Amino acid sequence: MIKKILVPLDGSKLAECVLPYVEEMGQKLGAQVVLVSITDRLKGFWPREDPSRPGEIKMIPETVCSVDEQAGKYLDGVAANLTGKVVNVTKEIICGKTAEELTIYANTQHCDLAIMSNHGRNGSSKLTHGKVLQYVLKNARIPILVVKAPGC
Repeated sequence: MIKKILVPLDGSKLAECVLPYVEEMGQKLGAQVVLVSITDRLKGFWPREDPSRPGEIKMIPETVCSVDEQAGKYLDGVAANLTGKVVNVTKEIICGKTAEELTIYANTQHCDLAIMSNHGRNGSSKLTHGKVLQYVLKNARIPILVVKAPGC
């Protein structure tokens, strides 16, 4: 039985081609729909005072996620459009490499199905580009419904 559907979105119209399928399956199955956005991990160095040496500033390596706030607003909008049509919609923003993080999430968060779009070889979108989809297809331990984006 399908109780939890993983829906990776990157903000592109191509990735959103899955939404009609998500809406229909979510309604008919009464499944939880998890909208996921993966943001890039940015590495940098930040000045911090060294507690062991008062007054001395050290450059500390630190990792932050890019565009978390933007991804959150985007997923809020998509979720709002699904609310009332799908029983249970949740959102996740994950920091890291798209293909790897999607696979980890699918394999560890009790997802029963992922719905992803594919437009073949021509797109620039990270999520709908064939390499991400192929990685997830190869490494995820759940079924993947692949929706061919129209016009591609």
